[in-house]
Amino acid sequence: MADKKETEETDYTLNNPDTLTKYRSAAAISEKVLAAVSALCVAGEKIVTICEKGDKLLEEEIAKVYRGKKVTKGISHPTTVSPSSFVTPYTPLTSDTAEAEVALKEGEAIKIQLGAQIDGLGTIVCDTVIVGASGEVTGRNADLLLATHYANELLLRLMVPPGLLATGTDEEKAKAAKVKAPSQSQITGLLEKVVKSYECNLVEHTTSWLFERNEIEGKKKIILAPGDGTKGEGVPEVGEVWGVEMGVSLGSGKIKNFENRATLHRRTNLTYALKRPSSKKILTEVVKKFGTFPFSLRQLEDERDAKVGVVECVRGNVFRQYEVVGDKDNEPVGRLLTTIAITKNGLQKIAAPPTLDLSKIKSDKKITDDEVLKILEQPLAKESKPKNKKKKKKPAKKAAAGADDDDESDDDEE
Repeated sequence: MADKKETEETDYTLNNPDTLTKYRSAAAISEKVLAAVSALCVAGEKIVTICEKGDKLLEEEIAKVYRGKKVTKGISHPTTVSPSSFVTPYTPLTSDTAEAEVALKEGEAIKIQLGAQIDGLGTIVCDTVIVGASGEVTGRNADLLLATHYANELLLRLMVPPGLLATGTDEEKAKAAKVKAPSQSQITGLLEKVVKSYECNLVEHTTSWLFERNEIEGKKKIILAPGDGTKGEGVPEVGEVWGVEMGVSLGSGKIKNFENRATLHRRTNLTYALKRPSSKKILTEVVKKFGTFPFSLRQLEDERDAKVGVVECVRGNVFRQYEVVGDKDNEPVGRLLTTIAITKNGLQKIAAPPTLDLSKIKSDKKITDDEVLKILEQPLAKESKPKNKKKKKKPAKKAAAGADDDDESDDDEE
């Protein structure tokens, strides 16, 4: 009972510094493994092999932190590697012979997504990589990377609460704070200006979610280019953590379901009286290993049993199944996903894909819209001021002698 009470009283908001520490620990793992998996993505390498190696790396890194502490930890999103025209995360099974043979192709745009969680505080990150690109990237691949990069940077700035970074007099700050946050249709409109500069389109239904403890699809969401008129809910606020997603296509941006097996699932909070032994078995395993975070059938003990048992779990809404979705025109797609925290000092990228080296991306296209360029110039957070260490007053004779030591101490602290 004592443990339960302690859990109930734990503050998991950003008001608790320990929460951000756990997020950062999970983020460090996510980013480190993302870099390692990116290096594995070479032409001819099988996707299923990369995914398996990625999950093993995640498990090894997660095992190194919070040792001996009563803290749940694990994979918040399995390693997925999505081929060129795929929109959703893709992770094939070794038991599906044809899909297990799918290998990466030179020059294709692939999307790598994965994540780790500490104490239910999950971070997920996704990057777009051009297979085999070691020097300059040109042509339509360059257009895709730039459109995705700048659209993502614009979206992040549009998520900063109005007035949060305002400067000037108190009156000017108060006036800035009263400005309404942009509607989701306004956000989509601005982002379309960015991607169309590179002759690209937003991927319809690209969704950013509020992250909560043990929940990567919270009460709030932002839906870009909703093809069926669906709307998101709520606006970003201080104290929140979000998974911010950007999807861009060289085609129309319209999506369709692919015929590939859906292997990515997630447990819901619904209960259902499962009848099949295989269904009960994998539910028990999922609860123990993954909680309510996404998992792949290939991560389960018996992949073949999992393919059978998952059917009843999905039918009974015990599991949510992520369909394999791709570009309707089979055109290349770029995706980025960043886990952010919104604090009183602005937006912090907790887990993010590596910064794009713009000097290597060569395109004859550029953004010319003044409104968009102005927003892109805005900072994401307030500049951090160097800390001034409060010094104790010293006797006059010792003050000069101690000056050099104090300077060294300040440098070390910074």
